[in-house]
Amino acid sequence: MDGNGVAAPVARVLLDSPLPHLDRLFDYLVPPDLDASAAVGTSVIVRFGGQDMRGWVWERGATTTHAGRLTPIRRVVSDLPVLTGATKALIEAVATRSAGVRSDIIRLAVPPRHASTEHSERGRGAPSPSQWQAPSGEGWDAYGGAGFVDALADGGAPRAVWTALPGRAGLVRRWTALLGDAIRAALASGRGALVIVATAAQAEAVATALKEELLPALDEPIVVLTAEGGPARRYRAFLRVLLGTARIVVGTRAAAFAPVRGLGLAVIWDDGDNRLDERHAPYTHARTVLALRSGLEGAGLLVAGYARSIEAQSFVEQGWAEELSAPRSLRRAAVARVHAPNATRLEAEGSSGIARIPSLAHRAVRDALADGPVLVQVSRSGYAPVVACRRCGQAARCPHCGGPLAMETAGVTTCRWCARGLAGWLCPACGGDQVRMRGSGSARTGEELGRAFPGTPVAISGARESHGVIESVDASPRLVVATPGAEPVADGGYCAVLLLDGALLSARPELGAGAEALRRWTNAVVLARADARVILLGGPDPSAAQALVRWDHAGYAREDLLERVDLHLPPAWRTARLDGSWDGVEALLAQAQSENFETLGPAPTPVAGTAQQDRSAPGGGSTARALIRVPADRGRELAIMLRVRQRERSAHREETVRVELDPTVLW
Repeated sequence: MDGNGVAAPVARVLLDSPLPHLDRLFDYLVPPDLDASAAVGTSVIVRFGGQDMRGWVWERGATTTHAGRLTPIRRVVSDLPVLTGATKALIEAVATRSAGVRSDIIRLAVPPRHASTEHSERGRGAPSPSQWQAPSGEGWDAYGGAGFVDALADGGAPRAVWTALPGRAGLVRRWTALLGDAIRAALASGRGALVIVATAAQAEAVATALKEELLPALDEPIVVLTAEGGPARRYRAFLRVLLGTARIVVGTRAAAFAPVRGLGLAVIWDDGDNRLDERHAPYTHARTVLALRSGLEGAGLLVAGYARSIEAQSFVEQGWAEELSAPRSLRRAAVARVHAPNATRLEAEGSSGIARIPSLAHRAVRDALADGPVLVQVSRSGYAPVVACRRCGQAARCPHCGGPLAMETAGVTTCRWCARGLAGWLCPACGGDQVRMRGSGSARTGEELGRAFPGTPVAISGARESHGVIESVDASPRLVVATPGAEPVADGGYCAVLLLDGALLSARPELGAGAEALRRWTNAVVLARADARVILLGGPDPSAAQALVRWDHAGYAREDLLERVDLHLPPAWRTARLDGSWDGVEALLAQAQSENFETLGPAPTPVAGTAQQDRSAPGGGSTARALIRVPADRGRELAIMLRVRQRERSAHREETVRVELDPTVLW
């Protein structure tokens, strides 16, 4: 039977296959003994191409267009419909926008089944939803966001881009406290909420903070949905959301598909973090998924963070979302003052002015250590992240795999990719066999600071450290050296912050390097006390540095977006990056040119550590890269064209081309 009680012996099944030409529905017969269990949204096993394949019942119907006899479904993996109607609509929308394959998206949306967990969770009854009162919106007034909260409480679907400030007692509330009010407003309208952050550790921390905000009123369960903790824990969290046991979800990027019943508010925090960008097909950012979901399900959307991404600013400029930000006077009172000494100021320091940490920074650190901890943010981990030939200065690479050579400890040089040592290395440019350090990582910086401030404890935090990332430190005087994103939270805040290697972060030849540097600096500055001294060093990009000094993230994002309009770059223009064989890339470019799309390339794809292969031999094993660009209003045309062409190439057994729409790395 279908959803209307009509006999529906035909199941239209979507196969679990990454092949684009199989991304369509195939009709199968539903045997009478499987009629009840093979519901829409369930996982089944079918016979296809002489072998058993997994699939999903996408639809049920009474008729078929198949001319021959239908093959029956072999068995039902589980009679629990894990693909809801809303989830299927979202999968279709994401596949259309990203020119992707639906089965790839399902693997993101639905975690692997854990049978014993499913059995135990299905025996639990869903509790009656709690009745919530709409919040007053106090605290949101500082950002002009009271209307946003009121609209959520009234069952509306407001969309906003929020630039938050660090919480200060008596001045501005913590962002998690304000987020709790927004979630409370969604719950008051009888709907659920979804919060997406970059890492599992952040998800746990945000869930704990929200429990403190929400539990004093009513006991509303909060589910943390991440890949951490094993398949059983992840599937249990997914089932509790699917079955309606929980209406509040906090998770990482794949949780953007969580089947929250009656979604009222979707939130993404620090959306500029590249860990929110899916690394597997269809390479979709969690922000894009939530934006699509907001429109499909009539849910509110909040894109939030201490900084402002260019993509979020594009929502504001289009009028698609409102802007929530504090006035300048409040920003100046809540955030520590940032100093970016210019060349004249550094020259006044004498010979120390050209040092990585000049004397003015040493004085600031010495004064701050009398009161508490000091944070030093460095761009790279390790001891010497780059080594070069001592004779000619060319960066040294591993002769075995082409990876970069680095010093993890003083005098010990290894490859960062294959971990082989320096034995047998010869410079390909001059034949030299000796290397020297070029640049300092977190370990070497900590060692130098330890010598400069004897007797002061030094803590190093980073994912590559043996002890990993340090979550927090107390208020005692100490030096904390951390890479971006690994800064511990200090009890009471840091008394001073040094931001080193400004040029390495902001002046890289990459799209969005300045915005990413500004985001990383900002996330370090907000950990400081309001009266702390923050110094930005290392020749940073002037525009990004001034945006940090003025604390004007929206202004920087607006200027960057305007430049991208002129340069035809995303998000102002929709862009597809193609990677694959020369023949495949050129075929897609020819199709794009026939439809008057703007194209760039093809050009050889550089392979690290090896000579770039020559274009004169397209079939010689080399790969090509190209770009296709269109105005935003033609983005759907581009995605549909690429999706259709990929299906055709797959059907003809031609090598498919890797297609990434709206990439964060263009070349």
